[in-house]
Amino acid sequence: MMPQLAVTTILEHPRAKDTNMVNTGDMNGSGNLMDFLDEPFPDVGTYEDFHTIDWLREKSRDTDRHRKITSKSKESIWEFIKSLLDAWSGWVVMLKIGLLAGTLAGVIDLAVDWMTDLKEGVCLSAFWYSHEQCCWTSNETTFEDRGKCPQWQKWSELLVNQSEGASAYILNYFLYIMWALCFAFLAVSLVRVFAPYACGSGIPEIKTILSGFIIRGYLGKWTLLIKTVTLVLVVSSGLSLGKEGPLVHVACCCGNFFSSLFSKYSKNEGKRREVLSAAAAAGVSVAFGAPIGGVLFSLEEVSYYFPLKTLWRSFFAALVAAFTLRSINPFGNSRLVLFYVEYHTPWYMAELFPFILLGVFGGLWGTLFIRCNIAWCRRRKTTKLGKYPVLEVIVVTAITAIIAYPNPYTRRSTSELISELFNDCGALESSQLCDYINDPNMTRPVDDIPDRPAGPGVYTAMWQLALALIFKIIITIFTFGMKIPSGLFIPSMAVGAMAGRMVGIGVEQVAYHHHDWIIFRNWCRPGADCVTPGLYAMVGAAACLGGVTRMTVSLVVIMFELTGGLEYIVPLMAAAVTSKWVADAFGKEGIYEAHIHLNGYPFLDVKDEFTHRTLATDVMRPRRGEPALSVLTQDSMTVEDVETLIKETDYNGFPVVVSKDSERLIGFAQRRELILAIKNARQRQDGVVSNSIVHFTEDPPELPPNSPHPLKLRRILNLSPFTVTDHTPMETVVDIFRKLGLRQCLVTRSGRLLGIITKKDVLRHMAQMANQDPESIMFN
Repeated sequence: MMPQLAVTTILEHPRAKDTNMVNTGDMNGSGNLMDFLDEPFPDVGTYEDFHTIDWLREKSRDTDRHRKITSKSKESIWEFIKSLLDAWSGWVVMLKIGLLAGTLAGVIDLAVDWMTDLKEGVCLSAFWYSHEQCCWTSNETTFEDRGKCPQWQKWSELLVNQSEGASAYILNYFLYIMWALCFAFLAVSLVRVFAPYACGSGIPEIKTILSGFIIRGYLGKWTLLIKTVTLVLVVSSGLSLGKEGPLVHVACCCGNFFSSLFSKYSKNEGKRREVLSAAAAAGVSVAFGAPIGGVLFSLEEVSYYFPLKTLWRSFFAALVAAFTLRSINPFGNSRLVLFYVEYHTPWYMAELFPFILLGVFGGLWGTLFIRCNIAWCRRRKTTKLGKYPVLEVIVVTAITAIIAYPNPYTRRSTSELISELFNDCGALESSQLCDYINDPNMTRPVDDIPDRPAGPGVYTAMWQLALALIFKIIITIFTFGMKIPSGLFIPSMAVGAMAGRMVGIGVEQVAYHHHDWIIFRNWCRPGADCVTPGLYAMVGAAACLGGVTRMTVSLVVIMFELTGGLEYIVPLMAAAVTSKWVADAFGKEGIYEAHIHLNGYPFLDVKDEFTHRTLATDVMRPRRGEPALSVLTQDSMTVEDVETLIKETDYNGFPVVVSKDSERLIGFAQRRELILAIKNARQRQDGVVSNSIVHFTEDPPELPPNSPHPLKLRRILNLSPFTVTDHTPMETVVDIFRKLGLRQCLVTRSGRLLGIITKKDVLRHMAQMANQDPESIMFN
């Protein structure tokens, strides 16, 4: 029913588009009277800040532009070449986005590695080397102590020439905290002074912008520069946040910059959003080294309008970005990601039970995190806490550093922690998690080590991981949403990976000590390698990330691209679906939708269901007892009348009717274009004064002799505004607003104008029906 209704309504005025394209020339012999808007003037068709774009108009304008270019291309070779350049401009923009996004991601990764290690020591041979790079270049590094080399010195060794003992530990502890505080203070100061929009994840705002909302400066050059710099600082400070979510914002800033260089995108907000959708895919591609997952993430989670052409271009942008990152090789392993794993053991059907349990844990963790984080962010917005963003960041950083340093699993960077939790225990692993008791008679190959009893190192690691898990769960709630760049992907994955690794070790030890139980008898014989704890960490990470974001398809693809574990798709799918079901049982909103609603952005989520039996007449303005609808008449108002109406109201547009008596609908005029049209007419058109008649008809009305020239504004009039009848169900109206991206919809009965429904009215009504505060929708 939806497409048929949409087409029928749009085609009420079949000649509307043609009428808009006609140059009518002189009127009634008035040779000096210019048909206004035959020549374009600056800012026409643009939108004000915190307003919603008109998707239908943007689509129509692009169709007209493309038709004009196609017709001109047959006139000459030069016009044909211009048409080819126009067709290829989209691919050029995607190429540039991929190159810049990949380069920035590589630089960020290298800088984060160096500055994270700087908190613990410095490389004497080259201070810009990280710990790992420093020992790579050393000829004195041995395999047993590959993490140690003379060129790398801790701060205690450098300053007081002591590497062990209480005084060395205290000095390293103190300098660790000082470096963390320095990085965090510098980051929050840069954000506050130079680019306030550089804070947060950016994905809630990107989703809102892609739905058609205008937030000027959010994707600007300053935001790109400051977010890139501060992202390195905050991740290096050791705060419980990641760089993956903000990299989507960074990539979209790149997309906005390059689209502004081409008029095809800079002058059409709808086309610009197609570029931004592809840029979001490139951002996830470089964040996780997952180009296909990036495209699916943009399609499933971020984009509002995603035509097939955008799918191809997103794929190309993600490919170029991934290739660029691979060329930089920031991790030094000739791969795109730090988490690549090579498991040699298949999974068994009996393991689906613990995988599903991890999915339940992920869903519960996601629900807990969303509720607690939103409550804390709301408190930040409504109390004095929000007035001291710098102090808040300093306090949280200090608490994080003080608690994190004693525990080796919280001291290191979260990405390195996840990498260690994902790894399988081979013969060459030196991690505490791999401290198993070996059988001296074992003669198996290196990559086929059987399950063994856990040694003291494993038990020590288990309680350290349990403490780290509790710490991560609590501190992430207070960290996400501060006035610094903060991503949620990596902290969520870390929570799941720690829980999963502990469950995996538990299952492994139960299987080893009770291999005669009926559940293990068929697949876990003595001396066999049957349980892979790293796989449980991977499944737990997917479950927790899914519980927080509610991603499903894109999450599974990102995880297998991230780790290379292609044969473990079924466990990942089981955990992702379970976590979504469990989390949805407590609330449909993911963390990004929750922050969108918290900030009051006008976002109509496709996932929300509207099942209430209300009609358009229940939602439209004006209501009973309210003043009549402000309208323009087609040929009986003066310039002064229009200016007075604009001054006395703050509406985004006005319906145009035949007269106030008949109220038969003619079209719709946007406020901004009325202001610009009148302003430019006074400057460029002789004879237009305050008492000039404004008419929206094809021919001017008959005027008395010596009356001032009329002002013709038919060209700015939308002759095919979207209309519904007063008895249209609101379920249908909400669907129309979602699928067509409308700004407003006029309500009529038998051709007579009754009222108007705006996007804000729809959002308020939906909030009211859900027993929420309808005034929480802040913007126009």
